[in-house]
Amino acid sequence: MTVARMDEVSSSERTWQLEIKVRRTGPIEVPLPRYQSEHAAGMDLQAALGKSITLRSLERVLIPTGIAMSIPTGWEGQVRPRSGLAAKRGITVINAPGTIDSDYRGEIKVALVNLSAEVVTIEPLERIAQLVFARHGTATLELVDDLDETARGAGGYGSTGTR
Repeated sequence: MTVARMDEVSSSERTWQLEIKVRRTGPIEVPLPRYQSEHAAGMDLQAALGKSITLRSLERVLIPTGIAMSIPTGWEGQVRPRSGLAAKRGITVINAPGTIDSDYRGEIKVALVNLSAEVVTIEPLERIAQLVFARHGTATLELVDDLDETARGAGGYGSTGTR
């Protein structure tokens, strides 16, 4: 059973502590994802590769992580880029954040893209993305003729300025 409980840290700060069942998949045994610092929001996912792969500029690839998990209902796993990999080598998660739904039980894979002009190599067990768990709700949509008015109205892309 997957459990989520709220731990009281102080009167002004609360954290959720999830207990998630994880299963290894495939022939490559990867370490379980873990937080790399005390207050990190994301756990690092590693590449379950038997050998290095190279990505040409703008090339996309789906990298296996060698794990599947049971995320509690009302939660999702968000697969996000690692900042150092993006800034230093131009590698990012193309669908960031990628969503792992609570009813998905297959192997987690990461869709990477090389946005640099250089060829980049991904090594076996390299940390390629981070996984953040987030609560979410569901919605019921109601079709209406008019929406309530706001000061912003229909102002979209760039309508609030840059400063």
